[in-house]
Amino acid sequence: MLKISIADKTEKVTTLRLEGRVIGPWVTELRTACEEAFSQGQIVSLDVAEVTFMDREAVALLRKMNGHVITLVNCPPLLTEQLKDDRT
Repeated sequence: MLKISIADKTEKVTTLRLEGRVIGPWVTELRTACEEAFSQGQIVSLDVAEVTFMDREAVALLRKMNGHVITLVNCPPLLTEQLKDDRT
């Protein structure tokens, strides 16, 4: 299960706090939450301190978005390693 909540929202940035496992249908929920903020002209910051697991699809989504349209904060070392692009 994944809990997505708005931790902070300013004029330009929405910070979403993720808690739990980002797997299966929850990856779609995360994408939808990010796209909703983007549609309002917001930059998205994801607080991933409480993420306990991400499947391949979730990692692929964050790789695609990371550094381009979102920022990750409080990223645990294991998740940082998962997000490294294997092609480099």
